Formats: sequence, C-alpha cells, structure tokens
Amino acid sequence: MVTSPPPKPRRIILDLFGDYLRYSPGAQVRLGHLTTLLGVFDIAPATVRVTMSRLRRDGWFTSHREGRETIYQLTPAMLDVLDEGRERIFATPMSEWTNTWTMVIYQLSEEERQERDQLRKDLLWHGFGALTTSTWFAPGDRRDDAHRISAVMSPGRVEILRCLSDGVEQDRELAQRCWDLAALAAEYDAFLAEFRPVADTAETLDGPAALTARTLLISAYRHFPYSDPLLPEVLCPSPWVGDEAHRLFVGLHEALGPAAEEFVADVLGDREAVRERVVAGGER
Repeated sequence: MVTSPPPKPRRIILDLFGDYLRYSPGAQVRLGHLTTLLGVFDIAPATVRVTMSRLRRDGWFTSHREGRETIYQLTPAMLDVLDEGRERIFATPMSEWTNTWTMVIYQLSEEERQERDQLRKDLLWHGFGALTTSTWFAPGDRRDDAHRISAVMSPGRVEILRCLSDGVEQDRELAQRCWDLAALAAEYDAFLAEFRPVADTAETLDGPAALTARTLLISAYRHFPYSDPLLPEVLCPSPWVGDEAHRLFVGLHEALGPAAEEFVADVLGDREAVRERVVAGGER
C-alpha cells in the first residue's frame, strides 16, 4: 500500500494535465469534469474552484464560459513547462563517460539574491551540483543548457566552461563532492520499498484506483530529477539503486496507464480523441 502523503490539489491538477488533460482538444477541460476527477482524491468541489481561480491568476490557465460552464485551458508557457518536466523526469543516465564536465561559475552580489536563487534553482533542475557556493558542475557537455539558463544574466556575471578531468578517480571525487549520493540512494531505497508492491497489482486496478496510484507515483518520484544528476554508472556508488528505481517508475507508470487513461477519457466523454492524443504525445 502506498503510504506517501497525497499531493496538494494544485499539484494534482498539474499532474492531471501533464499526463492526460493536455492531450484533450485544445488542452482544455470543463470545470465540472475536473471536479469529478479530483473527487477521486477526496478533494471537495469548492476547493477545486478556488484552486483553479488561483492558478488562473498565477498564469497557469486562461478561462472562458460556455453557457453556465467554465472552461480552463493551459497557457502556452505552462505547456512548455510540462514538456520540459516530462523530458526531465523520463531521462536516462549517460551511457558512456568521456571525462567531460560542464562548469558554471557565477559572480552575483547579495543585492542580486533573487537572480542568484533563481540561477541555482535552474542549475539544480538541469542536473548541476555545487562544488562551491558559486561553482557548479554537471556531467557531460551541458553548455547549451547553461547558456539558456544564464541568458537573462548581465554580461560577465556567468562563465561557462567545458572541462576535462585527469581520470575516473578524480571524476568520482568530484561527483561525491557535488552531490550527496548516499542520501540520494537512501531516498531511492524508500521509493522502491513503497512502490514495488504496487507493481504486483497494477494491471488489476480499476480506473479510479489506477489514476490515484499513478498520480501518487509521479508525486513520489518527481523530486529525483532535482537531486539526481544522472551520472554514468562508472561514477556511481556500487551497487546503485537509482537505475532500478527509474525502471520501476517507468514500468509502473506504463502499467497503470491504460486503466487511468480510459477512466479520464470516460469522464471527459471523448474517449477516442483523448486516448489518441495520449498515445501520440505521451508514450515513453
């Protein structure tokens, strides 16, 4: 049985759009249909209305009326966020290692704290780890990512370098200094212990149960892309459980998919259209 606490309503809403609703016609949904889906998670209709209103004010959605019904539609910016998030969460480790690192060095003053904090957040999301407060490393050639991240900074504030090490021993030392791999392994162990039992019954669950389990799976796994740099096997502690956790996540996500997708499509009343879009855009 899954013991992770349920995510907050706004997080569930984003997950529903990321896995299902973004593939509906126009990436939009009726408030009544969304209320039915969130009811599976014991979220009250009033909470759904308030949450959607706040998300619209925050720029996640636009809305319009059709008769007495409110229709919410993802903004283009949020579609981009979902695309980037999906690509990152399903990413796999590097298969080969060439002793190559990407190094980012920044110089931002205390008065530029907001820009500095955003830069650190973006670096973490793209797999960088901090060697020092202002020096960050990522395995492989991530210069394109680094340039995109730092494009909003003033000239001269950020330096981006491609580096070669003296060998795998130095690479392992750098990895240990930039990331807490022991703590990450412990988190992966906890994830595996919680979700291995779900895999045994995944294909027997009905639609609402599959939707709930799949959403909790994503919620439990979501933070790993922020903390796991997807190092090649040669730089990871042995044995490394991260690969097993990723395989379980991908396999369980796929196994729960058909029942969950069919239930969502039935709620929306557009089964064929939704399922075709899920298959076209959502399979991994």
